[in-house]
Amino acid sequence: MSPRMVTPVEIGSVVEPVLRIVWSDGHHSVYGWRSLRLHCPCAACKGEWTVRRHLDPASVPENVRALRIERVGAYALRPVWTDGHSTGIYTFPNLRHEICECDECTARRAAGG
Repeated sequence: MSPRMVTPVEIGSVVEPVLRIVWSDGHHSVYGWRSLRLHCPCAACKGEWTVRRHLDPASVPENVRALRIERVGAYALRPVWTDGHSTGIYTFPNLRHEICECDECTARRAAGG
């Protein structure tokens, strides 16, 4: 049996300086708006299949932020950005385990874990 996927139990407001998410496993994640935008997983930003792309950081405004955040089913969030972008679907595992910017997750990734 596979473990249950963690899900958000609380999602912060887009008017805050950073996005905060509290997860069902008790973890508290934090994301800078621009950093979150630069991690967009959509095909236009990251590519698809055998065609890989790298989003040019110079193409993302320093003050970019989400206008709103929509839930996608029971597995992801989709921000609608002030730069007009809205096709990135951020899965819960990606948000929780790969791009969280809290001190604990940042230290874990820096240590190679």
